[in-house]
Amino acid sequence: MLFGLDGVEIGLIIVFLCLFGGIMSGFPVAFAIAGAGVISFAIIAALDSAGILIHQAIDTASPEYAALIAEGIARDAISTFRFPELPRVEEALFPGGWELALDRNLSFIVNRMNERVIAGASIETLLAVLMFVMMGITLERSKIANDLLTTMARVFGPLPGGLAVSIVIVGAFLAASTGIVGATVVTMGLLALPTMLRNGYSPQLATGVIAASGTLGQIIPPSIVIVLLGTLAGDIYSTAQENRAALVGCSDALTYLGEPAVVSVGTLFQAALLPGIFLAFLYGAYAFGFALLNPSKAPAVQLEGGRGSVVTRNDALTWFLGVPAALIFGAVALGQLNVIGGQSTIVSSFSQAGDTASLRTNVSPQCAEAMIELHGQEAWDQALAEQSAIDDAGGVELARQLSDEELAAAEAAAIADAAPIGTGVAVLFIGLALVLSVARGINPLADPRPIVIGAGGVALAFLVDWTLIAPDTSPGATFVLMAIPLAVTLWGVAPAFGRLAQNELLRVVFPPLVLIVAVLGSILGGITNPTPAAALGAGGAIMLAAYRKLQEEGRSGGTILLATLALVIMMLFGINFDLRMGLETTTTGDVIAMAIAQIAYHAAFLGLLYACWVLLRTGVLGPVVRETAKVTSMVFTILIGSQLLNLVLISFGGEHYIQQFLQSFDSELKVFLIVMLVLFILGFVLDFLEIIYIVIPIVGPVIYGGTFDPKWVTIMIAVNLQTSFLTPPFGFALFYLRGVAPKEVTTGHIYRGVIPFVLIQVVGLGILWLFPSIVTIVPSLLPNN
Repeated sequence: MLFGLDGVEIGLIIVFLCLFGGIMSGFPVAFAIAGAGVISFAIIAALDSAGILIHQAIDTASPEYAALIAEGIARDAISTFRFPELPRVEEALFPGGWELALDRNLSFIVNRMNERVIAGASIETLLAVLMFVMMGITLERSKIANDLLTTMARVFGPLPGGLAVSIVIVGAFLAASTGIVGATVVTMGLLALPTMLRNGYSPQLATGVIAASGTLGQIIPPSIVIVLLGTLAGDIYSTAQENRAALVGCSDALTYLGEPAVVSVGTLFQAALLPGIFLAFLYGAYAFGFALLNPSKAPAVQLEGGRGSVVTRNDALTWFLGVPAALIFGAVALGQLNVIGGQSTIVSSFSQAGDTASLRTNVSPQCAEAMIELHGQEAWDQALAEQSAIDDAGGVELARQLSDEELAAAEAAAIADAAPIGTGVAVLFIGLALVLSVARGINPLADPRPIVIGAGGVALAFLVDWTLIAPDTSPGATFVLMAIPLAVTLWGVAPAFGRLAQNELLRVVFPPLVLIVAVLGSILGGITNPTPAAALGAGGAIMLAAYRKLQEEGRSGGTILLATLALVIMMLFGINFDLRMGLETTTTGDVIAMAIAQIAYHAAFLGLLYACWVLLRTGVLGPVVRETAKVTSMVFTILIGSQLLNLVLISFGGEHYIQQFLQSFDSELKVFLIVMLVLFILGFVLDFLEIIYIVIPIVGPVIYGGTFDPKWVTIMIAVNLQTSFLTPPFGFALFYLRGVAPKEVTTGHIYRGVIPFVLIQVVGLGILWLFPSIVTIVPSLLPNN
């Protein structure tokens, strides 16, 4: 044995030395990873052929090994780490020769590329990466960050540490709208850092808060890290839980766990929302606390600019807080009383199938013992009682087709149970009422008549829906009846939007906020998965950027606004009408709605084409497309290179060796702590992409194969990876900031500035560890897709 080390251990050392050497060589990371795989395989194959690398494998023919098998210990659970006293046999690292390993690797590579990159199940989710990148770069090119930084600095500047707090808020906002760390850090470094230094801010605080806030895009959805981690986590978790079930004698993970072993990117977006906001809060709290303790290093600043009428405290409390709170809480209360709710009268033509037991009980004794250990004796006894009751009743009742009388009775019951006011109407008109309230607060001295008329239209809409519209009213009749209240409300809302435009903060924040709500709302609400939402975000960003360019040129953006209105019409008609043609139940109203939806579709499509032409004419679209192609190709090339490196590890047993080492610990908690510590250390020298694609596939089967919630595990990893952007000496955010910082700001200032925020990251991880409900509460409340 060379140096007293096992051949697999030497192979692992060679692989990681080649990897770090390739990364430090200056070659593009994507090619360095693939090259490290090829070179390390050649070195290991040469040493193995020379008889230098010897692997000490367990002697599976020994009586000791047979005794362990007889005791019921699974073969996969037997390793040299758990049972070091077992007899060993010496064998080559490649028992069949490196030629056979290479032949197997080539076939593995083809299969892995097909699964992960070309036509696998995860390719649709990975397409979201491309469109989220395009959305972020387009918004960055539209100078949204410039306006946000200027406006937030004016709002928060007069507070102690206000400029630093404004940076955190803008960083969180850009994280939800762009998610591109490099673009965010560079933009804020160019715009905010000179202003902060000129107003007496400490270089350490200024650089630290800019670098840290710029990395929030790694955790706040829509996050590329979450998309990439989610595609891996879903496959790894499912496979790991199937293996876990097999080890305890159960037929599958669904039987053992009592629920499907799945985790989706949409669910992970829901889980990441609160942790991202929480980290932003910690950053802002530190900046504010630093300013209170060191007022000379983070002074209050009064910046010039801003406009709008003077608003008294009473007006602000009434129209910005009191009325909106009354509207929202009133709607929630009415929803609890079933005054506002669903009005669908669609019933299934089949009866509901009977309930099954909470756990499957028809399992082997070994599996039953494992399920009792996992779920508890009480849950098992309850499942037995449920199954006994089902058996006594003749078994699970199967679904059957309802008779005409039963179907009519079910429809009548649905009509009777429907709420008087529909959810869609309530959401639409309460949203318009909120606009009226805020507009009144923005300019209390303006003519109140439009606001009053608009509020009357809202009240009329609720009255019409309650008294004239029944759950079985046709969509066409509903549309006609609601047309007058809607027209009255919009007559008041139109001047309200004009007042909102007079407020600088709302004028800057509102357009991207609408886009963020549309994208995140569709994902977090379970309406769609991340890929269509990303397409909506990319198209919306293009139209928003084009509208801004037209405004800068002094030209009308009416075409873009009409296209946006067409999108809204498409959604409204899609929700309220059955747009499938050729059905037996197709009505005249549905045909008219289909025609209007088709017109709206073509108007929206032509508006998007016009927006692309505007961006192309103004020199924006070309750089956006090139930068999107560069970033996306980098991600996918790293994916391919990392698959090659992983297959090299698999070829000589390195991946299995690492997993056996981690599984040798009896404490699942200890294993996860080790993995998190390794990820944190690797973050000093590796980018998040390399860690995701190289390390997670190796350690994932262990950390996802236990009892921890996969959502919590994934978000903990994501927050840990976020730290890799900040940790000296190779944190990417530090390099981005160093490239745009003034000469008087040294690298030492940047390094010292980020250290408190790295510690905040560690504290944040500790809090998420102690209170995992911060991660799991949102997915438990929202629908999952």
